[in-house]
Amino acid sequence: MRLSNKRLFASLALSSVLILSACGTEAATTAEAEVDLNAMTLSEIETQAKEEGHVESVGMPDTWANWGETWEELETTYSITHGDTDMSSAEELALFKAEQNNPTKDIGDVGQSFGPVAEADGLTLAYKTSYWDDIPEWAKDDDGDWIVGYYGTLAFITNSEKVTDAPTSFADILAGDYKVTIGDVNAATQAQNAVLAAAIAHGGDETNLDPGIAFFAQLAEQGRLDLGDTSLARLESGEIEVGLFWDFNALNYANQVAATNPNASFEVTIPQDGTIQSGYATVINATAPNPHAAALAREYILSDEGQINLAKGYARPIRDNVELPQEVQDILLPEEQYVGAQPVSDYDAWEEAAASLGQRWQEEVLTKVK
Repeated sequence: MRLSNKRLFASLALSSVLILSACGTEAATTAEAEVDLNAMTLSEIETQAKEEGHVESVGMPDTWANWGETWEELETTYSITHGDTDMSSAEELALFKAEQNNPTKDIGDVGQSFGPVAEADGLTLAYKTSYWDDIPEWAKDDDGDWIVGYYGTLAFITNSEKVTDAPTSFADILAGDYKVTIGDVNAATQAQNAVLAAAIAHGGDETNLDPGIAFFAQLAEQGRLDLGDTSLARLESGEIEVGLFWDFNALNYANQVAATNPNASFEVTIPQDGTIQSGYATVINATAPNPHAAALAREYILSDEGQINLAKGYARPIRDNVELPQEVQDILLPEEQYVGAQPVSDYDAWEEAAASLGQRWQEEVLTKVK
């Protein structure tokens, strides 16, 4: 499932992007944009988008963050049909680059750190949208080459049948006696962010992961580190006692399990002593066959309706001035749980740290597993 595998950080995939895109063709130079979306009015974009009549996305399937409802509404409102090919962020950028001379895709949804990579590699078409001023500075490029539409926060999901008192902090976890599931730190972005979250909770940050490594090393020494994956199947089977997941994954999984097993009970909590947030950004292909339809799709994603759709998929909308319907608010965690959450402040430092995290995990944590 894509929910736990989509990459957020470019350091883990930049080499893959370059290798894949170079197969069978020389790396292309930065393409000159054929259209200047930022110079157009929304009315002009809408007119051109309707003429194009279709938008082709990558990494934006119906089941991820409730994209399906947005695509349905785009077709109902503007008569623009849609198709998607699901893939990771690294694969999306590789495809954009490989297809520069014969493009088939218009827009993608990538982990936030892939946005600057896409822009630097000449793969993006800038469009700020009419909601530009509503987007936090940390969540957008200066020209709109990438814009975060929603974000997740590293959370705990607790099997209430196995653990009586659900942890609400990393300190609670250390005081517990249950096993903790983090996933594969060598490969999974969610797991790597769990290490960063633990570091933040203990005074560290993206420039200093030592406190996070020490936290999990202590769990390993106590025999409390579960090395299994963070899959829905393991949650359903009751194998995971406490897991570290993105909040929208945790809430979605808990809901899916409850739908098939009414007796199952999970509690999702945000660490109160500190945790990490990171977003997903839309990138419009620099050589998109349907650039105006892609721009209109981004416009709709950032509209009130589009932001509400994302929230229905348990994701946190990037615009904080959107009033969510009560029934949507009810499926999300209360805002007060997020007081200790913070976004990455130094992406260069985090990319460097993430690149060596797998080796550190192997040497400093896994060697202590009992």
